[in-house]
Amino acid sequence: MVHSYAFSSSASAEKVLGVNDKNLSYLEMLLASDMTVRGNVVFLEGDNPSFIPLMERLESLSKQDGEISESEIFMEYQDIFSSENMENLSILVRDRRIHPKSQNQRKYMKALSDNQIVFSVGPAGTGKTFIAIAYALSELISGRKRKIILSRPVVEAGESLGFLPGDLSQKLNPYMRPLYDAMEYMLSFESLRRYLDSGAIEISPLAYMRGRSLNSAVVILDEAQNATKAQMKMFLTRLGEDSVMIVTGDPSQIDLPRKSDSGLCEAIELCEGINGIEIVRFSSEDAIRSRIIREIIRAYGRKEDV
Repeated sequence: MVHSYAFSSSASAEKVLGVNDKNLSYLEMLLASDMTVRGNVVFLEGDNPSFIPLMERLESLSKQDGEISESEIFMEYQDIFSSENMENLSILVRDRRIHPKSQNQRKYMKALSDNQIVFSVGPAGTGKTFIAIAYALSELISGRKRKIILSRPVVEAGESLGFLPGDLSQKLNPYMRPLYDAMEYMLSFESLRRYLDSGAIEISPLAYMRGRSLNSAVVILDEAQNATKAQMKMFLTRLGEDSVMIVTGDPSQIDLPRKSDSGLCEAIELCEGINGIEIVRFSSEDAIRSRIIREIIRAYGRKEDV
């Protein structure tokens, strides 16, 4: 049996299939079927019920700027298999709407709107930091919060800030780069620079949080598995009026000399069940960065189980 899907235009077909149909082999692998293209029509040999829904999603995605990547194809494919119909959640940042791509991402977005402190833990590529940044920007731009405070532990793998060249902002840049990357995806460079210059978006090392009371802000602690127990207690007790704290991390990637010193693991254990705090746990099944990342996480998981 052969199924076909006709794109509305050659431009849509090219964005979905890629220049010279370079995405075709990946689509064949994903759908486990042979595919061919004639003009604006793509044909699939066999009977895969995901084919038409996936093509419709990708054509809708093609209306945005830029060619569609392998990771975007995988995210749309994964979203077809949502096993539970939850409410339609999304985050609006200017004219860009961020949709959840897995059930746990939906749970995460709902937790952010319902709680003061949210822990988001799990492996790389699951959207923990990206969704946190999207939520924070949405709150800032809408005026619901006055500022965003971004923090990370800055001593990793035995290297401290004192050994890095430059002033404080230059020393922090390598640690904060993933946060900048997420913001640059959603904001123009000029808008991001204005927010940073005005202090509406503040970058702060975790150690500099002591003694502060953080009001009307979205406060994000990224890579929290590398915060010590004392640092984590200090951070969580900075929560002020009308603020939301988001703590993200991967307990399998602790760089502290002793893994038992991780404040993230202790905080999750102590805070479980407290009203106003929710813990969202991701797994390799939620890895939406790309199919390859998902398989890498599984491979390392199998090794650790041996």
